[in-house]
Amino acid sequence: MGFFYKLGSFFGGGIRRTTGQQSGASIISFGGKKVNVTEETAMQISAVWAAVQLKAKTLASLDIHFYNLQSQNARTPNYDHPLAKLFSGKVNRYQTRVEFFETVGLNLYLTGNAYCIIQRSQGRIIGLLPIMSSQVGVELLDNGDVVYTYNDGHNIRVFDQSNIWHLKLFGNGVQGLSPLQYAASSIGIAISGEQWASNIVGNGGKPTGVLMFDKILTKEQRAQLSEKFKGLREGTQDALMVLEAGMQYEQISLSPQDVQLLEARRFQVEDIARFFDVPSVMINDTNGSTVWGSGIQQIIDGWYKLSFRPDLERIETSIMANLMTIQEREKMSVEFNFEELLRTDFKTRVDTGARAVGAGLMTRNEWREREWLPKSDQEGADDLTVQVNLLPLDELQKLAGGQANDQQDAD
Repeated sequence: MGFFYKLGSFFGGGIRRTTGQQSGASIISFGGKKVNVTEETAMQISAVWAAVQLKAKTLASLDIHFYNLQSQNARTPNYDHPLAKLFSGKVNRYQTRVEFFETVGLNLYLTGNAYCIIQRSQGRIIGLLPIMSSQVGVELLDNGDVVYTYNDGHNIRVFDQSNIWHLKLFGNGVQGLSPLQYAASSIGIAISGEQWASNIVGNGGKPTGVLMFDKILTKEQRAQLSEKFKGLREGTQDALMVLEAGMQYEQISLSPQDVQLLEARRFQVEDIARFFDVPSVMINDTNGSTVWGSGIQQIIDGWYKLSFRPDLERIETSIMANLMTIQEREKMSVEFNFEELLRTDFKTRVDTGARAVGAGLMTRNEWREREWLPKSDQEGADDLTVQVNLLPLDELQKLAGGQANDQQDAD
């Protein structure tokens, strides 16, 4: 009940963490106007939504494999380990592996921390239940133990660290730093820009101004003028207004062009992307894409290797350290299938495979297996082969003579 209850009100309430004060809410003031930056308001900014969703979906798309270590350079897949079976089906009663890691990624990349209740039966892990980070408090006790307090919307439950799988970004070792909190000012500017743009559109793009006279008006005259110009000031109609008797109108607010609204909003996309460690081009920032051209692919590959791969290693090591026994860690390894992210086009893979097979680095069936193709029954498909060419003529004659002698012996 508590899980679905909080999913229905994901961004609501919850107790604040007691270590590091990594609260998900911040109040930013701009010129006396306060902007409340929370998980809910932040996710309404398209750049935040796109960055968090990109990383969470990419994480969820990768298969996770468990291996038995046979020697320093040899390993075999382990499909029978309880965690391997858990991640191949439903990770809990509500979620598949993809849905589970999407929820974990949402919490991790937005608040810097992700928490899962470890469900066991007879000492064996049978489920991992993610809980919203805004509902979790973390306390470091004097003896060094970490205690987690979980508010499910109805009750408050306390867990020791053996019953909570805690994933965290870089931080103080007990908690991860919250990108949402540290990006609060940048996100607050983006929220203010969205609100101002909405007000401009709602007001028909009309700037505010003053009407000037060269004489003193009576109270009744001021009321009549205010009513007459109310539609121009507040409405969305573009009626032609006629100014009489020396009346002058002067604009006092800056136009969107004056404050370069579009440029400011574009900069906020880049700034938010930096906080969430995502190249802006990957969240549909098309500014300058025609200049980069094919360089975009190098940017994406660089992000995969330098940013996302360390995140995967963080999760892999956390699984081994917190969900596996010491004996299992000595004999096993855990790895996400990261190669799928770097998978090139089919033509490039064929050319690379042909070179690897021709150089004796893999058999033809090993290459077919990497491409998810059925094994070949042809003779030599499981043998390492090497292409022979550019031999000296005398060596070629010796080779031909040896083949002729072999043929005569066979006859």
